[in-house]
Amino acid sequence: MIPVWAQVCYVVAAVCFILALKGLASPKSARRGNLLGAFGALLAVVVTFFAYDIDNLGWILLAVAVGAVPGALGARRVAMTAMPQLVALFNGVGGGAAALVAILELRHAELLSDGALVASAFTILIGSVSFAGSAVTFLKLQELMTGRPITFPGGPFVFGGVLVAALGLGVWTVATGSVTLAIILALVGLLAGVLLVLPVGGADVPIVISLLNAFTGLAVAAGGYVLENALLLVAGTLVGASGTILTRAMARAMGRSVSSILFGAFKGGSTAGGGEASDRPVRSAGPDDVAIMLAYARRVIVVPGYGLAVAQAQHTIRELVDLLEKRGVEVGYAIHPVAGRMPGHMNVLLAEANVPYEQLLEMDTANGQLRTADVALVVGANDVVNPAARTSPGSPIYGMPILDADHAGAIVFLKRSMRPGFAGIENELLFDPKTTLLFGDAKASLTALVTALKSL
Repeated sequence: MIPVWAQVCYVVAAVCFILALKGLASPKSARRGNLLGAFGALLAVVVTFFAYDIDNLGWILLAVAVGAVPGALGARRVAMTAMPQLVALFNGVGGGAAALVAILELRHAELLSDGALVASAFTILIGSVSFAGSAVTFLKLQELMTGRPITFPGGPFVFGGVLVAALGLGVWTVATGSVTLAIILALVGLLAGVLLVLPVGGADVPIVISLLNAFTGLAVAAGGYVLENALLLVAGTLVGASGTILTRAMARAMGRSVSSILFGAFKGGSTAGGGEASDRPVRSAGPDDVAIMLAYARRVIVVPGYGLAVAQAQHTIRELVDLLEKRGVEVGYAIHPVAGRMPGHMNVLLAEANVPYEQLLEMDTANGQLRTADVALVVGANDVVNPAARTSPGSPIYGMPILDADHAGAIVFLKRSMRPGFAGIENELLFDPKTTLLFGDAKASLTALVTALKSL
């Protein structure tokens, strides 16, 4: 029986998790929300050590140290551009841990109720799917394997057969309480996770990470039911619900359904990833010419993207904007919901450079201002400004809401090369007569623009 004081502490921790989610809803309160969530997790772990009679305490503390040290070092040292990969890894570990706990609980199957046996089988399956699927998303985003959709003849039927096998094994596991069957169920779940993510490519991968995050939350919640732990139930339900909402929001931002994201590759509808550079002619200019264009504009809208994050150029773009504002130019930042491969990615990146939150424009607001902007300065973005999303029904990004950079009076595109973006398709904006390209690393190009502006 859990002591009353421990139950009270668990309630406090659960409240911290709820307030943390509320805080993360706004950049202004995100830091406080993150700290609240961390405090709740720490409180829950510490209370657990004192509320239960724990065997093998030494081994448990060793395992905590082995996990905490590389986890803390990795989180502190990870580059902003690799944040989606880190999220994928952490999410996968959570799902795998939930599955392992459920397998171990089946050693005492005779003490578990029918509901707990069902929850155990569910946890094993969903946790395994999340673990394997998250590992594949990490490999894709880290470019350790191709980012293109991987399909094979009969893929949907194979995936369907694996799901049927998993369902049958789950029922058999519940009926017998067999640990051996539970392990086989976990292996089938791993296979299902791999098959689920392989056909996903390009800009769709971060959306699948969010979906797998919801899976992990559901697995943890089911594990909480098995362990009769209310805190795990609350925390898992929060993660499952928020992950589901985020998945739907990201899919809506891409103008697609979740089913088309998961299985669109079998019909040719998935974003491809990769792609070859175009040899079509474009108009380019040097830093001095672009600086003059920006200096004498009335309104400039900056469209930041993944390339800005890769170059770590957030401080340089802030310096450029400050110089433009001193010249009386009105400047704003147009933020696409999935810019940078992760919701909020650009907001966090620009916050590092102390960019005022008031200058960050959500897509609807930004599109209104782009229609009256003299210059749209696109820095490292690609797919989120590609007019093909509006004009090319055969394009894999057709229907995706985009930033209307092509509606500005002029477009300046800072780009390393002519290679396609993450979706693997050409950007027609590059060939717009109003577009001027400034080739090079984003930070180097922005630094050159800053120097040119100072000399005017």
